[in-house]
Amino acid sequence: MLILPQRQTTLVAKQAAEVDVLSGDRVRLGVGIGWNPVEYEALGEDFHSRGRRIEEQIDVLRALWTEVVVDFYGRWHQISHAGLNPLPVQRPIPIWIAAGSGPNPIPPDRSLRRVVRLGDGWCPMFRPDDESQEAITRLYQFSVEAGRDPSSLPIEGRVWLADKTPEEWANQVRDWERLGVTRLVVDARMGRTWNQRPLSDHLNGIQEFKEVVAW
Repeated sequence: MLILPQRQTTLVAKQAAEVDVLSGDRVRLGVGIGWNPVEYEALGEDFHSRGRRIEEQIDVLRALWTEVVVDFYGRWHQISHAGLNPLPVQRPIPIWIAAGSGPNPIPPDRSLRRVVRLGDGWCPMFRPDDESQEAITRLYQFSVEAGRDPSSLPIEGRVWLADKTPEEWANQVRDWERLGVTRLVVDARMGRTWNQRPLSDHLNGIQEFKEVVAW
């Protein structure tokens, strides 16, 4: 998951294409706009235009991943008769958009509409509850309004392992399933003690999740 407006678009396109070739078309690129203005200031980027810029960046990425020679003249990007070599196996690489943040996990309507217009999938930042159900309902409503089949816009939930029991893991899975989510990321990074544990503990936690939680 990249905060795309903090990065050079053509470099991201090149790096993602190379990983896609090396992995045999296994790349799925997650992008978001971020929420922290301090990061943007430190990188010399404009925090307030990040939403508009990511939309142009996604257009640039898809052009570079699908066309041998690209001419693109936008507000933030000028590309004259250039392209990537090699091109990715997937043309284009799927782009999943993250919307919502730690301080504000339920995204505003403009963010959901951006997901509908530009995303191959949505990675929400919230936990499954009544409020998140309402956000998913709005996403599907915007999809219908835009003439897009809601089933063409998959949603990826997140299961947090740290400081929880296997029963709580299973409850999270069931909560996501009730919301209609069909994909999950298993996250072992958070918690009071997990961040101080060795990598093997994280891998073992994921393996235990696989063994005890069937979905």
